[in-house]
Amino acid sequence: MATGLFITLEGGDGVGKTTQQVLLAERLRQEGYACLCTREPGDTALGRRLRDLLLYGDPLARVTELLLYAADRAEHVSKVIAPALAARRVVVCDRFTDSTLAYQGYGRGLDLEKIRLLNHLATSGLQPHLTLWLDLPPEVGMARKGIPDRLEQERLEFHHRVYQGFQVLAASEPQRIVRVDAEGSRVEVANRIWSEVECRLHHQPASC
Repeated sequence: MATGLFITLEGGDGVGKTTQQVLLAERLRQEGYACLCTREPGDTALGRRLRDLLLYGDPLARVTELLLYAADRAEHVSKVIAPALAARRVVVCDRFTDSTLAYQGYGRGLDLEKIRLLNHLATSGLQPHLTLWLDLPPEVGMARKGIPDRLEQERLEFHHRVYQGFQVLAASEPQRIVRVDAEGSRVEVANRIWSEVECRLHHQPASC
């Protein structure tokens, strides 16, 4: 690879992104790839403080929430993701710009085009090479969760809007966003993910 491969894991709460990130990283390393696992929000010094505010702090205005996610992302791309890609590593990120569109756009009802502009500013135009959307009905995902954070405490109607947002996003960018059935055992889901990642590692996206 001339540059690294940027993979993001997306989906609603409780779909298993964290578990699958670990399993994917293990498989990549077994295959000889240098891999970095990261997440949003909260994988820089600033991001950890913002994560506490976003997920465990007092209620925020919708625009405030959006801008804090953008600040976290700008720092994250600059300090973590871009350097790793420049070093030809495979970066596997738990949530990225699609989550902002799904949660703050479709979930909160903020203007999608303004969110896209803000995402572009925060990332300097960086986009994932492959986004794996772990598709699981909101009722199933929420039933898996333990102690909920502030977003997870939202009503089920909110999570349905988020889910519908991911459906729209996947349909609009089928070359980048690949739906992965997140039902079944962790091994079954991991195998589905690996088949997609392996294809991108060795072939052009159109052939996957």
